[in-house]
Amino acid sequence: MGSANSADRRYLPETVQRSVKILVLGGFGVGKTSLIGSVSEIEPLSTEEVMSDASTGVDDLTGIGRKATTTVALDFGRITLGRRIVLYLYGAPGQRRFWDLWEGLAEGALGVLVLVDTRRLESAFDVLDQLERMPGLPFAVAVNHFPDSRAHPVEELREALDLPAHVPVLDCVALDRATSLDALTALTDHAMRVMTARKVRT
Repeated sequence: MGSANSADRRYLPETVQRSVKILVLGGFGVGKTSLIGSVSEIEPLSTEEVMSDASTGVDDLTGIGRKATTTVALDFGRITLGRRIVLYLYGAPGQRRFWDLWEGLAEGALGVLVLVDTRRLESAFDVLDQLERMPGLPFAVAVNHFPDSRAHPVEELREALDLPAHVPVLDCVALDRATSLDALTALTDHAMRVMTARKVRT
């Protein structure tokens, strides 16, 4: 019975009325692959490769611990929200040398979930700066809590990252399906409100 249930998940429910593309961005090692893997109702596509000596001196491993693999193209997953909306999740590599891929992946996206690691908050500034090259794309910031992360008040993080008041700042644990799903749901709601408001104004 378990295998039958797994097979059923490959197919969308007949109740689905809308499909939405969501981009998951963040610096190197913030948990993008983990988040997509934890929520995807299908076997996620991952292009993780073992890190080689070629990345020495190129990828900053400070604060990441024993990370041994890295995404080299993209991660892909799918999750159905409320039986009516299906999210197609695209996770982009976090290293600066892959940032040219982001604009292409952002095409057609409803919004962006930016994952942040408070142990290496400086990497989030670079990601948010890069988002400015994709103007008009709604985004939310999700703070991924690691075992050794310090808790910070939301408003403190908002001020530190210089985020406008309308940008949602959320908490999650990328390996935890429930909190990751909550973050994606909050982003989707926010992005839909933004898009609806724009249509009303035009």
